[in-house]
Amino acid sequence: MRRSASAEWRGDLKSGKGTVSSSSGLFSNSPYSFQARFEEGPGTNPEELLAAAHAGCFSMALSAQLGQANLTAESIRTTCTITLEKQGDGFAITESHLELKARVPGASQEAFNKAVEAAKTGCPVSKLFHTNITLKSSLES
Repeated sequence: MRRSASAEWRGDLKSGKGTVSSSSGLFSNSPYSFQARFEEGPGTNPEELLAAAHAGCFSMALSAQLGQANLTAESIRTTCTITLEKQGDGFAITESHLELKARVPGASQEAFNKAVEAAKTGCPVSKLFHTNITLKSSLES
């Protein structure tokens, strides 16, 4: 299975502008720019797209792990925050932080924690990142 997206950039770093598109067509020619990435400006940025990918992947992985324990989530809400920091002459993504709120009827805290940890390490996007991945979770009743 292969998925793709594309980006086009025009101009220099600070005043240039670009667009990103997905092969599925879900987003097409969505704007991104230096301002959207490093300041406050319209459009998306690579870190926001990575955060969406990690939150979505982790949520699906958790659903799979819960299913293996014969549990079904009523809701899984994951927010991901990607940290981009200046390092030397450039920038690096230094952390992907997941915040999870889940409602899983019949789940013990132990079963929930086991599924969460397995999803954190087993999610394909988690495996892709070569960074510190942190997680805060809560099981709601």
